[in-house]
Amino acid sequence: MRWILLTLGLFSTVVLACAIGQHALPLGQVLWALVGGEVPAEVATVVLDLRLPRVVLAGLVGAALSMAGAALQGLFQNPLADPHVLGISAGGALAAAVALVLGQGVYVAALPLWALVGSSLATLLVWRLGRVGRVMPLAGVLLAGVAVGLTLSALLSGVLLWARSQAGDVLLWLMGHLGGATWGEVGAVAVCVVVGGGVLVYKALDLNAFLLGEEAAQSLGVAVESSKRWLLGGTALLVAGAVAFTGLIGFVGLIVPHAVRGWTGADHRRLLPAAAGVGAVVLILADLAARSVVVGELPVGVLTGVVGGPFFLVLLRRRLG
Repeated sequence: MRWILLTLGLFSTVVLACAIGQHALPLGQVLWALVGGEVPAEVATVVLDLRLPRVVLAGLVGAALSMAGAALQGLFQNPLADPHVLGISAGGALAAAVALVLGQGVYVAALPLWALVGSSLATLLVWRLGRVGRVMPLAGVLLAGVAVGLTLSALLSGVLLWARSQAGDVLLWLMGHLGGATWGEVGAVAVCVVVGGGVLVYKALDLNAFLLGEEAAQSLGVAVESSKRWLLGGTALLVAGAVAFTGLIGFVGLIVPHAVRGWTGADHRRLLPAAAGVGAVVLILADLAARSVVVGELPVGVLTGVVGGPFFLVLLRRRLG
């Protein structure tokens, strides 16, 4: 029953987000357009070509960040783990900032590719620094991710200081922006979500075992080192795909897994798909609010940060208390 309600909630959210905008559209016409019915040409253009790609992109990014957060929290046995903890997003942000600062058409047009390459290189660096021989201790990976993330963030600050004239464009991208989404971007992120999310779902039982600790997981027959590589690789692909096309959107991967775990339990076979669905709903609604609460448009990353910051502090307080 819960899965039916989640599916209906996701579809209702998509319809609502496609109906609300600078010019509101009747819900009936929007619904009819989405199911392939005949509607006025201008309604079809607005719904199918302008609003729907943005809504679907928001849903995919929300699903990617939420699944990544759920996997990392299970893998590190830490409820405060976040998709940005491995420095992946910082790598994508730095690469995208360099592309924007260079400012030539070929670089800006390939901005998602730059961000994806930067995220991938940051992942490889963390992977390399966190290894001890053939073993990859989780504590080492976590510390390497924090160190790499801080270093790349410092370099990003240097880029902003060096190229002040382009700082506004870079900051807009860094704050998380879903405007101007295209079906090509939707397709690229969908590939990352399907492949990366598929890896995590495939390794869901291993994630359940990791909740008991590495030694316990190994005693249960889990190939610990191999599973770590698969899980970190799947997570990296999800985060890199999200960052490459929408910039930095914080706290979704932290908040959603906690909200979902209350009704799915800790079993990742249920937690991961549920987190994907709820994460999609949350980010679609957040983007809808961001483009509705102010004149013009508020970057969605600002809104998720404002809401997510207090949540993180409450969670931290409970963990320490």
